[in-house]
Amino acid sequence: MIGYIKGTIEEIEADCLYLDRDGVGFRILMPASCLDRVCTGEKRKIFTYMNVKEDAITLFGFLTRDDLQVFKLLLGVNGVGPKAALGILSTLSADTLRFAVLSDDAAAISKAPGIGKKTAQKLILELKDKFSLEEAFEKKLGAGGAEELHSDDAGADKEAEADAVQALVALGYSGTEALQAVKRVGADASMDSEMILKQALKYIF
Repeated sequence: MIGYIKGTIEEIEADCLYLDRDGVGFRILMPASCLDRVCTGEKRKIFTYMNVKEDAITLFGFLTRDDLQVFKLLLGVNGVGPKAALGILSTLSADTLRFAVLSDDAAAISKAPGIGKKTAQKLILELKDKFSLEEAFEKKLGAGGAEELHSDDAGADKEAEADAVQALVALGYSGTEALQAVKRVGADASMDSEMILKQALKYIF
């Protein structure tokens, strides 16, 4: 199996790019969110997943190893094939998908092409134990989200944060919006759920 390919981007289409490596052009299907971040003539390392069928061999590509790992997790969900997984990651970034899964936001996931509410709920059920809040925010910060999220909330009361998230959802915000707003507060152990909620509302309005 091909783990990654380093080469020069020769051409970009709506759902794929052509990567030249020593005169060999690899056609690699990629999420729109990845294609938007590259340009022709650029040298890139593309992490790949090879899908082999009786009548075709297809390469799926990603800009980070993390995106590739999330893609593989999606393939493990019953009823989600490579093209559906690609569609999900075209609609939601790997980071946003983590938040959507952790906050039970089936509505956000079902916006992906070919993904209905039932499949979205199944996806949440099967992936929830594979993600954690700590991992989600580590990945977000690692991807350059430090300006948006505070990393000094290690001492925060997780139960108080969870209560604040539930209160925001009850007010009509999506689970993803609520979770992101609460985490932006950067709460510490001295803050109760009401204090966290008040601060989180400032990040929503």
